[in-house]
Amino acid sequence: MNKLQARNSCLLFFAALIWGTAFVAQSVGMDYIEPFTFSALRSLIGSAVLLPCIFMFRKKKKDDGRKKEEKKDLIKGGIVCGLVLCTAANLQQVALMHAGVGKSGFLTALYIVIVPLLGVFAGKRPGVKLCAAVVLAVAGLYLLCMKSGSLSLESWDVLLLFCSAAFALHIMVIDHFTQKADGVKLSCVQFLVCGVISLVLMLLFEHPSIPAIFDAWMPVLYVGVFSSGIAYTLQIVGQKGMNPVVASLIMSLESVISAIAGWMILGQTLSRREMAGCIVMFAAIVLAQLPEKKLNREQKPVKIG
Repeated sequence: MNKLQARNSCLLFFAALIWGTAFVAQSVGMDYIEPFTFSALRSLIGSAVLLPCIFMFRKKKKDDGRKKEEKKDLIKGGIVCGLVLCTAANLQQVALMHAGVGKSGFLTALYIVIVPLLGVFAGKRPGVKLCAAVVLAVAGLYLLCMKSGSLSLESWDVLLLFCSAAFALHIMVIDHFTQKADGVKLSCVQFLVCGVISLVLMLLFEHPSIPAIFDAWMPVLYVGVFSSGIAYTLQIVGQKGMNPVVASLIMSLESVISAIAGWMILGQTLSRREMAGCIVMFAAIVLAQLPEKKLNREQKPVKIG
């Protein structure tokens, strides 16, 4: 692993760390406001938080032709990423109102299986090592999230499966557009798109009230600034140059971090089954980071004469 990959792995881990610890705030916010309202507020806050960063670190470019091309890729990428993120985030928010937390975490994190499948269609076939890491990670997620030991799908679980597919697609489109546009700007535009669409859905299907929004200000602000503004930006920057399968495995650690945070902060107990799930998940991440063995060794030139 080179220095860039090590740095990006750390950025993705910090994104998973924020998502895992912010899950409580996300659940608490739903006690006061409805899903589209929550998504709209958190996304618009996330976009606003990044604006000062863009102005602080903006660079002057002399090549006008290149600048126009980058702006075109930025707008296109922001719209595509925003649409996919809006779909994934709102499906998750709606499903959380009805599905259990453990099952929600397991089904959502199944994007670690869907990403390699999408990669095949994109011409990025994962190796045997990464496939083994994915299988190991799914086993760890099952031990961690499915405390009852059984998985029976209900009507609301279908939304979570679609949510998982949307998050997998989000990882793939980010992998594509991070090669063409600035990461922070791309993140800002995607949140703006997600926020505006969620705002329209809120006005069409929900009945938001100012008092309820003020009651939920703390979890909404926390999720908007940290989970959206910071963590998703870390994802976009960290994914650049990373294998999407490896990136998805690292980000799936949010389930492990959520369980550990509940144990350390809220005093929740971790069973042997859950601890085993955490260990298996970490083992899967370590396996994914191991270097590939070279099948064809470099041949030394033969000296003639």
